[in-house]
Amino acid sequence: MVMFLFLVVALAVVVAAVTLAVVGGGDTGPLPEAAPERLQDPLPYDRPVSRADVDALRFPLAARGYRMAEVDDALSRLAAELAERDARITDLESALAGAGAQSAGQGAGPVSHGSHVSHVSMDKPAQDEQ
Repeated sequence: MVMFLFLVVALAVVVAAVTLAVVGGGDTGPLPEAAPERLQDPLPYDRPVSRADVDALRFPLAARGYRMAEVDDALSRLAAELAERDARITDLESALAGAGAQSAGQGAGPVSHGSHVSHVSMDKPAQDEQ
């Protein structure tokens, strides 16, 4: 009976010590909340994604591997930017080929006999905010 009473008192002391440590019984205060590990999107929004950006991309681990939604979002963004870049390259190449053919057919000057020469803008079109 004495041993049972001793174990009950020891258990109460341990529970009280753990409760004080968690709730804040010391000078350091309560334990801080653990922030969930989330993807800090290192992909830039103000410029095109580069190879270094993709190399620096690291996905946080979840209980069963990677968070599929975060990986899907990053891959969708990369796919959209690559498609936009490919379309832009195609447009610029066709505009350059058209300008080259037009200048070859007109001779020395860029404007002759009242024809109109189109100017090709090299600026990237504005992106919508995401």
